[in-house]
Amino acid sequence: MFLDFKNSGDTSDLINKKHALIDEQTSPLQRIMWAYNINEPEKRFFENNICAFHVGNGYFLSVAHNLRIQAGYYRSISQEIYKKELLPILDGAQTRFLDQQYFTDDYTGKKYLNTDDPANLQVIANILKQKRFDTRWVTLSKKKICKPHLLFQFKNNLFYNDTALTRYFGTENYLFEQAIHQHTFLLEVELVKAFYSADIALYRIVDAPKEIIDRIPSVDINYDFLDESMDKIYCLQSSPAGSAGRLLNAADMEGMLDHFNVFPDEVEGNYVFEGFRYLIKGYFRFGSSGAPYLFYDGAREKYVVNAIQSEASGIQLSIKNEREGNYQYINAIASPLYIIKDELEKYLQEP
Repeated sequence: MFLDFKNSGDTSDLINKKHALIDEQTSPLQRIMWAYNINEPEKRFFENNICAFHVGNGYFLSVAHNLRIQAGYYRSISQEIYKKELLPILDGAQTRFLDQQYFTDDYTGKKYLNTDDPANLQVIANILKQKRFDTRWVTLSKKKICKPHLLFQFKNNLFYNDTALTRYFGTENYLFEQAIHQHTFLLEVELVKAFYSADIALYRIVDAPKEIIDRIPSVDINYDFLDESMDKIYCLQSSPAGSAGRLLNAADMEGMLDHFNVFPDEVEGNYVFEGFRYLIKGYFRFGSSGAPYLFYDGAREKYVVNAIQSEASGIQLSIKNEREGNYQYINAIASPLYIIKDELEKYLQEP
């Protein structure tokens, strides 16, 4: 039986543990974004922002539904992929249009997007969609068109205030973001397993020293299946006005469900979200997918993660006697880690 956190331990100690969940030096919450041209600072570009959190040994959990969404177009592409996979399926007019929107760099062997005109980007997306050219993020990763990376952002230019660890980072995996006054350090991750029906994805850091991985704060997993008698849980997500900060907010368990929802995939075919879920009431921002839900485990004297923010659950409103499209999003659907316990433990226990 779990202890009520309000009656467990010293209040000041619990406040400090909450602070640790949101502080940049101690929080397990980070973000994953797909990076183009990671070794070319002047051409580097990031897209597909998603929350993720560290569960130890370089493994991160997030959601899976962003993986099979179409990016629409690519920011850069190798000439090899372009010539072998795309050029043969284009007609003459489409080839000429893409040649106008991309320039070729013979030194890097890539074609780079040279337009930010929304109309032109939409035409590119329409061409690729018509030709059924796969721009889902999971495919862009597999083809190394772009790769997922963890973003660690700090107020100073040291990785976790450690000079020795900071020396591992060079121009290819560090940047100062002047507009937001943040120092960003990058670590590549690979997708280990996507549990699509559960809407959970497991990633792992690649090509990073053990000293780096060991320094990254993590959170322990609790696999129990909770119900509405749970006193209080907390959502750890990006701050409301920007993804660089963090927010820890209280939420309430309102119920449980055996879920069913069809998620679109234009390439492999639609798939189904199904299985047990939590219905949760509490603040969540759009863009919080992948955020962990935690509670205070009095026995272990720490906050532990139990579920992941997956979907918004709207309440339909009637405005001027119209209901179509009128929704208020005050409820969330979360995936408990209980539903992938056996498979997840297998991966996390591997050396």
